[in-house]
Amino acid sequence: MNSKKTLIIAEAGVNHNGKLDKAKELIDVAKDCGADIVKFQTFISDELVTKKARKAKYQEDKRSKDQTQYSMLKKLELSQNDFLELYKYSKIKKIEFLSTAFDLKSLKFLNKIGMKRFKIPSGEITNLPYLRKFSLFKKPIIISTGMSSIADIDRALKVFKNKKNISILHCNSDYPTAYEDVNLSVIPNLKKKYNLNIGYSDHSLGIEVPIAAVALGARIIEKHFTLNRNLKGPDHASSLNPDQLYQMVKAIRNIEKAIGNKNKKVTQSEKKNITIVRKSIIAKTLINKGDLFSVKNLIVKRPGNGLSPFLWDKLIGKKSNKKFLPNQIIKI
Repeated sequence: MNSKKTLIIAEAGVNHNGKLDKAKELIDVAKDCGADIVKFQTFISDELVTKKARKAKYQEDKRSKDQTQYSMLKKLELSQNDFLELYKYSKIKKIEFLSTAFDLKSLKFLNKIGMKRFKIPSGEITNLPYLRKFSLFKKPIIISTGMSSIADIDRALKVFKNKKNISILHCNSDYPTAYEDVNLSVIPNLKKKYNLNIGYSDHSLGIEVPIAAVALGARIIEKHFTLNRNLKGPDHASSLNPDQLYQMVKAIRNIEKAIGNKNKKVTQSEKKNITIVRKSIIAKTLINKGDLFSVKNLIVKRPGNGLSPFLWDKLIGKKSNKKFLPNQIIKI
């Protein structure tokens, strides 16, 4: 990956609401908005969660008496055949397909269909059997670190003998994440500590935070999006609508150009403005040959194609070798 190009992952997640046609629409939107990757979530509910596990607070639906994760996930679950079709459809649309496996059977399936890279979600960072399966892969692996400490990340990374293909995403696993809890300053610290590709998985509202993350060095951005934020489902309200996704991608591409390098220098585009904006030493009054230059007969004005005002002290007190009219550029 180009070190200056941000890998933008449009996270469709389960925002298809369990419908294959909606999932295809999400692929269309991700492609049209300029994302590099469209990502889903692949799981078998019976392998993922017990039937009595409660929903997270943000997932609860006051209109429903059943507040278990299992009942929610069953409605959002797509089949392996569905994901195979989405993988093929993404190829047709020329956008990379990625899906996060939330159980070992789903991981085996995703590996079989030939994804280019893999993603470990925040909730699996302590799942040792799961991590060990990933350690056998030779493809790029992205690890989200929501709800994690540095110790958690260190422990997970120890599972992997070869860390060169690993990218780490800073993340906060609250939906939506309050700005006070985003803590973007972690990004350069993670880069310094691990010397790996660092990115950011964003769950805050709006597009400002991921844009700022890129400016701080994030080279992967993952952001949830939906067809309509008013749809019923656990993630729609904290996701971007298509127009917001487009604006975020556009802004990130602009920021990539703006980052530049660490060298402070005069750019080619600036050079034409130097003589226009800077100033020169100018005759304030009539100066005859032999007159001494002084604060009374000199002034600093535009344009900047004469003597630099930094030569002011060297000029004061010297004799003029020629006549200068008022407002004439001093040249000696």
